[in-house]
Amino acid sequence: MGSKRDSPVNVLSIWLRKRSMKVKIFLGILLAFSALVALKFTIRDPNFFFQVSETIHIVGLIVLIYKLYAQKTCSGLSLKSQEITALFLTIRLGVSAYMEANIHTVLDLIYLLSTLLVIWLIRFKLKSSYMKEFDNMWLSFLVVPSAILAIFIHPFTRHVWIARVLWAFTVYVEAISILPQLRYMQNAKMVETFTGYYVFALGVSRFVSLAYWIIHTYETGGKYLFLFGYGYLWMLAALLTEVAYVLDPYLSSLDLIVFGILLLCLGA
Repeated sequence: MGSKRDSPVNVLSIWLRKRSMKVKIFLGILLAFSALVALKFTIRDPNFFFQVSETIHIVGLIVLIYKLYAQKTCSGLSLKSQEITALFLTIRLGVSAYMEANIHTVLDLIYLLSTLLVIWLIRFKLKSSYMKEFDNMWLSFLVVPSAILAIFIHPFTRHVWIARVLWAFTVYVEAISILPQLRYMQNAKMVETFTGYYVFALGVSRFVSLAYWIIHTYETGGKYLFLFGYGYLWMLAALLTEVAYVLDPYLSSLDLIVFGILLLCLGA
């Protein structure tokens, strides 16, 4: 019988670790492009993209909660990242109930409850393992610019002005909510395995959401792109926030590029 080291996953992992950074980045881009093509020809309902995106995020959180209970440590996890996530989810849940009240509202509720449970675990049950000195990003640096941007750039719909501004605020905050976690990982100079899986799950979640914008823009012949020249910047802002969220983990550290690709290949 072959040993576990000889399994295809481990062989692939070892092979990937020996490749140069350029090769790893190329493989990541190729994989992303292949995924876009597959999604374009297999998914017809636009809402499916966002439902899958939120579902992947929730699954990642559930796995994270399981790991927290099983390992009885929150080492490597940023409390501030979870708190800012709870902030935008609370606001989005209220606005969503007013503007949509559909399956997305239900998913947001599950997402919020899961996040609040993670916050409770870090603050109380596992607080002895929380490394506060590494979690030093000021949330005001993220929240205040997002609020200012939302006031000037928000969607034009039939809903009241404050609802549209709050919706835009949640979009902007969500795009940068992962930054405290990345700052924590860089300060600690380590990536806990379960934290790495969680961060990568967030990236996959947002990639699915970004895929909708890319595919929809392609299928409409760049219809939304023409709106940018007429002063309607919301579509551009929304698209850029999706791109920013996907690229955040990989632009922040070259080590995270390697780690993300290894995780994707199930070789971590």
